[in-house]
Amino acid sequence: MRASRLVSVLLLLQARGRMTAQQLADELEVSVRTVYRDIESLHAAGVPLFGEAGHEGGYELLAGYRTRLTGLTSDEAEALFLTGLPGPAADLGLGAVLATARLKLMAALPAELRDRANLLRQRFHLDTSGWYLDPDRAPHLAEVVSATWNQNLIRVRYRRWAPRPEVVRTLAPYGVVLKGGRWYLVAAAESRVRTYRVSQIVRLDLLDQRFDRPAGFDLAEHWDGYLRDFDDRRHTASASIRLSPRALDLLPHVWEPALVRAVRRSGRAEESGDWSRARIPMESVEHTAGLLLRLGADVEVIAPEGLRRHVAEVVTTLSGMYQVH
Repeated sequence: MRASRLVSVLLLLQARGRMTAQQLADELEVSVRTVYRDIESLHAAGVPLFGEAGHEGGYELLAGYRTRLTGLTSDEAEALFLTGLPGPAADLGLGAVLATARLKLMAALPAELRDRANLLRQRFHLDTSGWYLDPDRAPHLAEVVSATWNQNLIRVRYRRWAPRPEVVRTLAPYGVVLKGGRWYLVAAAESRVRTYRVSQIVRLDLLDQRFDRPAGFDLAEHWDGYLRDFDDRRHTASASIRLSPRALDLLPHVWEPALVRAVRRSGRAEESGDWSRARIPMESVEHTAGLLLRLGADVEVIAPEGLRRHVAEVVTTLSGMYQVH
């Protein structure tokens, strides 16, 4: 275990340059004291690295030093082949590049790893699109990706759900995200970083003007924060409900994970009978009513009264429509 960690320290310094003990500790999920011991061990083994104290200090390999400890283990080779997503790569214009890279990797692997990689490709396939949804048609995706790579400003005509359905904005594209088969652009507009669905871009003009990407911007970190904020903004209220045992079994198949987690976190069995009570976040009365009606008679609204009344009105209307004469 320690030998593997020493190799990881060496490869991190080789790939990223100067890193502090705290940065290494965070990356390897160990204590700073452990990092100090590992650095001493690398020194003793003759690895030419040096450290500098101070706010801008850290550990760094001697200029020009390269380790040859880059051979792949069988697990690492398998993991690399699992990352091959031909659909998204083709969307980004990288389909041929990915195919060539896979061929080169396959040719470079020892025979035993090549056999395992072939077996893995025959056994597993990754599909990033969602169920019941057609693939997102994003005709301007290639232009968005090009502008993101080259840090060019773009002017877009964007379709949105608002009183003014289309707006024209000048954007600084920071990154592109694939989520549930949908492509999203994370971009700065008027000093605010926002998210745009690429398929909703009606027109795109590539501008000659370039922009400076913020030094501390991390796309994955920003996206995680955006998802949390999105849930906070859309779930503005909560509802109290009763659920049958059958409803509890159906939840993962008909509700989104956030609502299922809310039921499991707050659910309490009633003193009499098999039903349970729970609280769920609400986006709106109409939206929540639609979710509840998916469960039919296996769920009952307790509160708020407006939601209970709306569900009752929908059920009454449906009863009249399907009444047998």
